[in-house]
Amino acid sequence: MKPLDGLAWTNRFAALGPDFFTELPAQGLPDPHWVAQSPACATLLGWPADWASRGDALAAFSGNAVWPGMQPLASVYSGHQFGVWAGQLGDGRALWLGEVDTPNGPLELQLKGAGMTPYSRRADGRAVLRSSIREFLCSEAMAALGVPTTRALCITGSRLPVRRETIETAAVVTRVAPSFVRFGHFEHFAHHQQLDALRRLFDWFVTHHAPECADAAEPPVALLKKVSEQTADLVAHWQAIGFCHGVMNTDNMSMLGLTLDYGPFGFMDAFDPGHICNHSDDRGRYAYARQPAVAFWNLHALAQALLPLMPIATDEEAEASGERLIEAVESFRDRFASQMLGRMRAKLGLDGEHADDQTLADDFLKLMAASSADFTITFRRLSRALTDPEPLRDHFIDRDALDAWLARWRPRTAPDAEPRMLAANPAVVLRNHLAEGAIRAAAQGDFSEIERLLKVLSRPFDEPENPGDAALPPDWAQSLEVSCSS
Repeated sequence: MKPLDGLAWTNRFAALGPDFFTELPAQGLPDPHWVAQSPACATLLGWPADWASRGDALAAFSGNAVWPGMQPLASVYSGHQFGVWAGQLGDGRALWLGEVDTPNGPLELQLKGAGMTPYSRRADGRAVLRSSIREFLCSEAMAALGVPTTRALCITGSRLPVRRETIETAAVVTRVAPSFVRFGHFEHFAHHQQLDALRRLFDWFVTHHAPECADAAEPPVALLKKVSEQTADLVAHWQAIGFCHGVMNTDNMSMLGLTLDYGPFGFMDAFDPGHICNHSDDRGRYAYARQPAVAFWNLHALAQALLPLMPIATDEEAEASGERLIEAVESFRDRFASQMLGRMRAKLGLDGEHADDQTLADDFLKLMAASSADFTITFRRLSRALTDPEPLRDHFIDRDALDAWLARWRPRTAPDAEPRMLAANPAVVLRNHLAEGAIRAAAQGDFSEIERLLKVLSRPFDEPENPGDAALPPDWAQSLEVSCSS
């Protein structure tokens, strides 16, 4: 039996031609096995619940087989890494399988960890089980939180050894998104002055992913404004849930405003605006509080890449074109501020909009920082503080200061503040120690904790059956570190 008979593969990205990618087969995992599947992602694709048991699904998603219509390829892009131009990059351990029609529109599938490509830059092209579990769980957890994100369909594993800091075992995670095009795709062709290719990429992206920009007076300006606003929405959502991406290089920034490339990410435990989740980020470029500024910087890099598409025949035209692109990027500032304040109003259960709402929110965050209060638990307990403030007070050193803040906050709350806040402040996020528990069990061949956590994370605003899933991290979690190999 052929797997999922009748799938329609459109593969629109492949129509761009060989300037944009290299076609090549995956390097399959030897003796693969299933590690995990996401029912929610399969539903997004419109696939039946038993899709993984059909035909050669295990082989296809381990890189050992190709379904009819798949067209494996690795795309080329460039980018800035840690603020420095890194030159040509590309899909060094990712392989695009194709684009399939679904009830939710065309969606692309991509294998991560399926072997070397021309863009691997002396790396092995593999992913390890540890990082694959983290990406799989967080992709689906973020979707359940309502955060724009790539999705994860499944993980396959193998006993194939892979060296990182130590010897680990290989895995492949299958990622799903409407598009995996990044800022770095545009940077690549602009930097190398391949202007015909840059124009083809732009026209292709607008046609398929931003058609409303095609009839604008200046389509590059319209697209940049759209991407700037989507990015502002995304980063505001990150900040509101205490999420740190860890490596916001321009090649990790989605043109669709999706959370892309889950590497050294982390949800904050104790609130610290200067929190650095990536052990490799020794200068703190991607610290929590700096994420909005980094996104803004990255958008300027994208603007520079789009500049050749603007009228630049004279110095005057070039200057004016640059100014209009910068103005489009500037839309990020107001959009981010508005989105962030809106999310804080929801988290605080405020009634309507008042001029001092920003101050009220900032003052609460300052109190949290002074006490190193747990980000997720503190907001969750604030959700019930109108009726029972004592559990919240336990998280603060200066309780008098908290009580004074609560006295300012209570009159500002909406009549239905508690249910609204409980719907805005999750009970459970993918903390590092929760992921680590699933990773350690999986290393022993037990994948049940991945499945259990996936179910818990799919309902992040419900109180979990196991109170430990929503509790403070254990002491041993303080020693956990994630880096660019994570």
